[in-house]
Amino acid sequence: MNAEDVARIRLKNNNTTVSRVFAKDGNDDIPNPVTKFEHCFGPYPDLMAEIQKQDFKKPSPIQAQAWPILLKGEDLIGIAQTGTGKTLAFLLPAMIHTEYQSIPRSQRGGPNVLVMAPTRELALQIEKEVNKYSFRNMKAVCIYGGGSRRDQIGNVESGAEIIICTPGRLNDLIQANVIDIATITYLVLDEADRMLDMGFEPQIRKILLDIRPDRQTVMTSATWPPGVRRLAESYMSNPIQVCVGSLDLAATHTVKQLIEIVEEDEKFYMVKSFVKKMSYDEKVIIFCGKKVRADDLSSDLTLDGFRCQCIHGSRDQSDREQAIADITSGEVNILIATDIASRGLDIEDITHVINFDFPRNIEEYVHRVGRTGRAGRTGTSISYITRSDWAMAPELIAILEEAGQKVPSELRTMAERFAKAKERRADENRTYNRMRGGRDNYGNRGGGRRDRF
Repeated sequence: MNAEDVARIRLKNNNTTVSRVFAKDGNDDIPNPVTKFEHCFGPYPDLMAEIQKQDFKKPSPIQAQAWPILLKGEDLIGIAQTGTGKTLAFLLPAMIHTEYQSIPRSQRGGPNVLVMAPTRELALQIEKEVNKYSFRNMKAVCIYGGGSRRDQIGNVESGAEIIICTPGRLNDLIQANVIDIATITYLVLDEADRMLDMGFEPQIRKILLDIRPDRQTVMTSATWPPGVRRLAESYMSNPIQVCVGSLDLAATHTVKQLIEIVEEDEKFYMVKSFVKKMSYDEKVIIFCGKKVRADDLSSDLTLDGFRCQCIHGSRDQSDREQAIADITSGEVNILIATDIASRGLDIEDITHVINFDFPRNIEEYVHRVGRTGRAGRTGTSISYITRSDWAMAPELIAILEEAGQKVPSELRTMAERFAKAKERRADENRTYNRMRGGRDNYGNRGGGRRDRF
């Protein structure tokens, strides 16, 4: 494959860019992308047979470039939106890494692969993905806060090659001497940006210091903020960064994004009208801003005869798992959720997302929208915007324009009014500070006492 072929494939794969992000001497020796599963997994016929059972057509853009990098033993930073196949991008190389170590599995004394995820839902989803592939009787266990600690300890002590976890529960079991991470040789930080947003950085850094330095490390993220960059620079070895699409925050282009400017008391009637028109093969996730709002909406829709489930942080873990199982199987076609589910869910056939309450930041909007339009499918998101959401209008417009979506004139007006109000407040603050004396020549707040009296 010559350089022109490589450039053409990367451009076709959502303009994938590849670089040794911290290297000072260029991008030498970066593996070429692959276009067929056989290019990477042909030498492993039993794993290839498992892949063929999944009926995939071809590698996704992130998989096409990540697999040859990871199979070469390189560290990888994968930047791509949710629903682009990142999980399989790191899991299949992890299995090969584990199986083909020089020391037999029975003599290693502990797990080889550690996958850290921000939420229990995402951790459980990764475990489910591992279990789809019956490769050499490899076993994975999932440990997370909110689940039975005793059962999880029993699962770990029964032996496993792959540990999937949330940082808090992992630290708990390390301190209890249940898990020894000295045997870890393949580490994954999945959705690293989300873990840092949730305040897990101290736990992550502690864990990274305790794992052997010659490990292979994979980091995935939907964005590339400074905190994630610092973490990668501190704990990864000359990593190759694969970026699918833009490094700027963007919603997936497989989702049609619709914006409805509404009054607060119109929302329920609008969502009820929508679910009445749903066909039998459509599924929707409705995001609410508060747990009580999610419960109320779920109760109202159930009383009106609609099949729905509800998931949020105050529900028991068993209830949350049942809710996910019901929407996945089609037992219900409506899932009402708070943001705890906005990244942890991976249900391929979600056709619609409704933002009943607009999220508090634009990053959560992008992650919510990413619950549909997954695995090569298209989807639709509908967001109800009220006047109280006007602070989000400028950033929302940027996301819509980047994806080539229609921007309602009412949203542009809302953004203009917010900008004017923001400037007016800034002027008022400046006037107030001048009246109070501002700072004197020595930098003291409000001037000295003699200046004011």
